[in-house]
Amino acid sequence: MITRYAPGGAVAAASHLAASAGLAMLRRGGNAVDAAIATAAVMAVTSPHMCGLGGDLFALVAERDRDPVALNASGRAGSGAEPGRLRAEGAREMPFVRDIRSVTVPGCVDGLVMLAERFASLSLADLLAPARRLAREGFPVSATLAEASTELAPDERALAFGAPEPLVRGRRLVLAGIGEALSDIGTHGRAGFYQGSSGDNLLALGGGEFTADDLRARHADWVQPLQLPAFGRRLWTAPPNSQGYLALAGAWIAEQAGLPDDPGDERWAFTLVEAARQAAFDRPSVLHEHADGAGLLAAGRLAPRAAAVREQASRGLADVYGDGGTTHICAVDRDRTGVSLIMSNAADFGSRLVLPGQGIVLHNRGMGFSLRPGHPTEYGPGRRPPHTLTPLVITGPDGVLDTVAGTMGGDAQPQVLLQLLARMFARGQDPGEAIAAPRWVLSRDPTTYFDIWQLEDPPLVRLEHDAPRSWATGLRARGYEVVDSPPGDQAFGHAQVISLTRDGMLAGAADPRSGDGAFTGW
Repeated sequence: MITRYAPGGAVAAASHLAASAGLAMLRRGGNAVDAAIATAAVMAVTSPHMCGLGGDLFALVAERDRDPVALNASGRAGSGAEPGRLRAEGAREMPFVRDIRSVTVPGCVDGLVMLAERFASLSLADLLAPARRLAREGFPVSATLAEASTELAPDERALAFGAPEPLVRGRRLVLAGIGEALSDIGTHGRAGFYQGSSGDNLLALGGGEFTADDLRARHADWVQPLQLPAFGRRLWTAPPNSQGYLALAGAWIAEQAGLPDDPGDERWAFTLVEAARQAAFDRPSVLHEHADGAGLLAAGRLAPRAAAVREQASRGLADVYGDGGTTHICAVDRDRTGVSLIMSNAADFGSRLVLPGQGIVLHNRGMGFSLRPGHPTEYGPGRRPPHTLTPLVITGPDGVLDTVAGTMGGDAQPQVLLQLLARMFARGQDPGEAIAAPRWVLSRDPTTYFDIWQLEDPPLVRLEHDAPRSWATGLRARGYEVVDSPPGDQAFGHAQVISLTRDGMLAGAADPRSGDGAFTGW
């Protein structure tokens, strides 16, 4: 894959329409946050299988001469959240889909509004205008959306798209209800969504799960990002309840353990797999909204894990406890402010519940809660579940912005980012080369990517179809079960990267695996 370059500003996204909307804001004199908001809004229209107004959002904003800041726009469980009721029904884990209890108050709109309030130079209505136009006038269905629509039941398609038949690639799709919701937000801000018709529909669909007070409360917060040095740079991400610390920890462990010079070496995949597992094996017991993120990255905690990366698959790590509906956006402006924004429905089409008359799909992030009494992630009113979303910003030794990056992929997001970081910063590959390179992801069976850390035994290692055969040989020799993936498997993430070159150019790429992505600049 060819790395693209731009001298002024750039946007990378999993939809060329979304990236074009962001670039239009840069051309109008807007900044990187303006571009990211416009891009995210279009993604919410064109990619309802990945993200939307009914989902959540995390973002990092890195301004010149300032440390990055982080935004946590992940919603909280409603006032009606009652774990005892689910346990009385015989449930041992949270519902996955088609149950309102897997839905927390969507944080995406709060996130977009708060980004605009703090950083935007253009009006919110102007930033949402491209998305509003596409929703009202129609947009071409992407290949991934068409394929994902076949997994919905006819009545679910009718609610989301106005007709029960699966979508067809390239056909015009009008989502007038989402267009009206965007208009309300552009005119009235967050109140246009949470206190408007969308909020009324959510309260009615919730049947007591949510209250009006739940929707009046803000579901986005500015938080202190986590940071860690690795590969000669400083990595930044969102703190818990995000799992972003795993990307930082995995990179630190991999660097300490030592990577082969050649990514085709049989130890390359094995070392990175071990680094990812050592970083994350206790995720279920330590990742919650009140976790000490800095403590999770302390050298005293990570050093024994790096030392444990040896020549055989680690065992006895876990103590308890995908593809998916997520997308990532990169934006950098001419002042070299960078934005890493990631938004998600969790699973494809989230909970499969849709706000009637509007076509807004509700996410299912509540699936991350526990039903174990007293567990730090126990389902309950006002709580945030553990989150897979992992925004990433990298700065150089001088503190200047180096790279913004991110990917979709459920539990595998830190694994994909670890592989990109290793290729770009340990082996000097450019963004296009690193993104196009074959990947591995961990899973518990060939189709499960949200419960990697549930069992004590080593997970399966799923290899992309074009991965070097040496990877499979090395992994199997060291105790891993390997699954070969067919071409087109969407389990390996859709990554976006924008980096600054030595002479100040922007170099970037959008993952070809999305089939519709674009890096665009000027």
